[in-house]
Amino acid sequence: MKKPSAKIRDEIAKLQEQLKIAETREAERIGRIALKAGLGEIEIDEAELQAAFEQVTKRFRGGQGVTTGGKKGAGESGGATPTATDASGAGAGSAGEA
Repeated sequence: MKKPSAKIRDEIAKLQEQLKIAETREAERIGRIALKAGLGEIEIDEAELQAAFEQVTKRFRGGQGVTTGGKKGAGESGGATPTATDASGAGAGSAGEA
């Protein structure tokens, strides 16, 4: 049975909201960890920090690096940039609350 386009759009909207919530939760987690490690006190260029995070990612993936191709790979590499960017912002906000 085919789904009407309106129902598909609703499902996409719900999934996008779930993705946004998941990315925020991940960014806050990484931000808290980064602050505990002392990254909040280091002045470093955002691109350099992102490169360092990518090296850590490779290390914990067993040297596989960022995957290419496929939906999962595109989502992972697309999520890496906002996470690194949000980590300082999200972590800084939660530091004031803690």
